[in-house]
Amino acid sequence: MYSADKTASDAAWSAIRAVPRQTLGEMFSSDDDRVEKLTRRLEWGEGEERLGIRFDWSKTHLNGDLLTGFEKLADAHDFAGMRAAMLGGEEVNVTESRAAEHTAQRGIGADPSVEEAAALHERMKLLVEAMHDGALGDVKHCIHIGIGGSALGPAMALSALTRDLELVDTHVVSNIDGLALEAAFAKCDPATTIIAVASKTFTTIETMTNAESALKWLGEGGVQDPSGRVVALTASPEKAVEWGVDETRVLPFGESVGGRYSLWSSIGFPVALAAGWDEFAAMLAGAKAMDEHFRDNDGRANVALLAAFADRYYAEVRECQTRAVFAYDERLSLLPDYLQQLEMESNGKRVTADGEPVDGPTAAITWGGVGTDAQHAVFQLLHQGTHLVPVDFIASIAPGDELDPAHHRILLTNCFAQGAALMAGDKGEDPARHFPGDRPSATMLCDDLDASTLGALIAFHEHRTFANAVLMGINPFDQFGVELGKRMAKDIEKGGRSFDASTEALLAAAGLA
Repeated sequence: MYSADKTASDAAWSAIRAVPRQTLGEMFSSDDDRVEKLTRRLEWGEGEERLGIRFDWSKTHLNGDLLTGFEKLADAHDFAGMRAAMLGGEEVNVTESRAAEHTAQRGIGADPSVEEAAALHERMKLLVEAMHDGALGDVKHCIHIGIGGSALGPAMALSALTRDLELVDTHVVSNIDGLALEAAFAKCDPATTIIAVASKTFTTIETMTNAESALKWLGEGGVQDPSGRVVALTASPEKAVEWGVDETRVLPFGESVGGRYSLWSSIGFPVALAAGWDEFAAMLAGAKAMDEHFRDNDGRANVALLAAFADRYYAEVRECQTRAVFAYDERLSLLPDYLQQLEMESNGKRVTADGEPVDGPTAAITWGGVGTDAQHAVFQLLHQGTHLVPVDFIASIAPGDELDPAHHRILLTNCFAQGAALMAGDKGEDPARHFPGDRPSATMLCDDLDASTLGALIAFHEHRTFANAVLMGINPFDQFGVELGKRMAKDIEKGGRSFDASTEALLAAAGLA
């Protein structure tokens, strides 16, 4: 697993580094077909319901020679074999001896895992529909408690899909800071609120502490049986039952579904509850369309692998330490946050899957924001700063609002103009007004931003993350770096351990010593 032909890999990297550098302007002027060669369109659905996403990498520095080099690199790292292993449910998470079966939640994977996922989805659908029909009384509010992937995915999807209609008013709480939970309490009535507790192990201290406080709030609000208002979303159903959740309101998911890849499982319960089951099912269908493309296409024809080629080029050849993502759509305002965890927790590693030091940089630092707000905040650095930052722009042709079309026209023209300006630059009247240009960007232009498109976008980034990992030879499915600080926090709670002088002084100043 994760084996690479080092000789072939080194040869591929030598060829990649030897490709002469050209400016983006030179690349466009020397190749009339450049846009066609570096643009891909993925479509799904039937008839008038058919939708798609246009992926344009023509404003990056990729060219035919680089793509050939990267395709050889992918072969040297057995990308096709690793892809088949992941999609087939093999043990690709080698450090934790697990498969990574998030695609099985969408219908692509080992048959037993696909069947199990479908059965668990049916169980979730029945509970969601029962709640909508009043089986648990009047349910007007939901407080979803989780952290990391158990919160970021649902929050992002809710923000994207429930702006026009929210069947159940839903609030996602992840922070242990009590202010976050109090803010949710202030917007909900205990008598008509359910609590969704999302934890793979049902032991996560932040989540379980917040859950205990939520139960107390329900009780103080007059709810006679607070635990009867709880739905558990977990890979450890027995622990949820021990905690007091009735087994009929426990929605399990498989141990092989990682936290930051878990939106497609019962962790997506608040999305189905708030947006409706049909929207959740459409999100799964869009993701499955991307899965099929990822499975069936090789080399530069594969949009996720092509994106990884650009990522590796800028990280390793151009030594770019960050990558920026700007969504020119308010519905995707939380997408940069979601991608931060997906990419940095997956590929922020310093050793390969076999424990050897990584030879070169791994994940870029992912950051971003929402256009046009970001243009008045951070684009100054992108245009004139000394850092080279590859940029992804994401937009929708169809607007999400019903206001004057001028709003959306101005939004899209700004999105496209920023990519053009980053590439072209401007000599300016004086040094302060000089823009060097030749700064790369990619654009993902959606026909519309519905649930299926959201699913396809998320799945694209999951596969892009995996493709990057294969090209680096690392395991993207563990996250041991998350644990060290948490262990030390537990040591502080228990007492009896000494820390450095600075930490001891801080503990004393806060009255925690």
